Amino acid sequence: MFKIQTLNKISARGLDKFPRDDYEIASSIQDPDAILVRSQDMHNMEIKETVKAVARAGAGTNNIPIKELTSKGIVVFNTPGANANAVKELVILSLLLSSRPVFQATKWINGLAGKGDEIEELTEKGKSQFIGNEIMGKKLGVIGLGVIGAMVANSAVELGMEVIGFDPFMSVDSAWRLNQNVKHAETLDTLLSKADYITIHVPQTDDTKGLICANTLKAMKDGVKIINIARGGLVNNADMLDAIKNGKVSCFVTDFASEDILNNEKIICMPHLGASTPEAEENCALMAVKELRDFLENGNITNSVNFPKCVSENPIPGGGTRLCISHINAPAMVAKFTTILGDANLNIAGLINQNKGELAYNIIDVDGTVPEETLRALATIENVTKVRPIFAKK
Repeated sequence: MFKIQTLNKISARGLDKFPRDDYEIASSIQDPDAILVRSQDMHNMEIKETVKAVARAGAGTNNIPIKELTSKGIVVFNTPGANANAVKELVILSLLLSSRPVFQATKWINGLAGKGDEIEELTEKGKSQFIGNEIMGKKLGVIGLGVIGAMVANSAVELGMEVIGFDPFMSVDSAWRLNQNVKHAETLDTLLSKADYITIHVPQTDDTKGLICANTLKAMKDGVKIINIARGGLVNNADMLDAIKNGKVSCFVTDFASEDILNNEKIICMPHLGASTPEAEENCALMAVKELRDFLENGNITNSVNFPKCVSENPIPGGGTRLCISHINAPAMVAKFTTILGDANLNIAGLINQNKGELAYNIIDVDGTVPEETLRALATIENVTKVRPIFAKK
């Protein structure tokens, strides 16, 4: 029986994918095998020794203490792409809202309540103050061409925009997803200098924090419109406010509120609506549950932010054991594992070793049941962070 602790309200459609005969799911579980979380901050949370994995039902993982969990051999999953369509649609809406002063116009027209028959004439006289521009034919710069960035770029092309993308780390899969009309900028400055609109779709890291700042704003066109539905820390708000005051930025749309940017007529601030649709929440929950089940039941890792991808297509040998071993990526580790298993007269039926930077993960299939003393011997090898046996179902 696996125990799953939920830290937020998780879509019931996703939770229903846990077989109730094999899983216990609750927010109050004391010694969970895994944690399923959406937005709750885990940085000050006590992580029990029983925890083997954390799955974030969403793409961003800033609320999860990844470094601490990695040192304990705990796998952290996310769900890239599951909420991509919801975010893409909000970006497209933001493009339109930054171009047409709909909010201001709606507020003004509602202020005419009580004018009766005068409303039609007042409307015709007053509407000229709310003139905006069309997005067709304008240049959109997309910073980051992952799943969401590529979807935004493709949709913008369909809307008649000229799209310029920049992503020095673009994957082959992302390249295949891109519309052939999306132009590739060799440098970030090239994109910044050409775009009428800029939208950001990169993760927040030490390298990208404050990406939009005084220096990058200086390289942009006067009157540029900027959209940030990715992460709040990607934009330096103080520099953004200065750019708005001096006319460099004509409109800033953000999904991340803070005291300093509220009630500014040139800033549209939303309450983190990016993935706030029932469809996105369901998709994220379904993917997170699938990842957890495959890891807990089979030892497989996909979409992990701290561990390498490692998947065995083979079932656990009948009557055998699958060993899932994580360790620091040091020399001769696999040889140490095989020596201990050989000394215990255990035959290795299959072995997969993958690494990601300083971390490595192994799936080792063994004929027969691995005894406790052998598991302890493996766990005490220097640089090993976790040894988890999965026994074949009888």
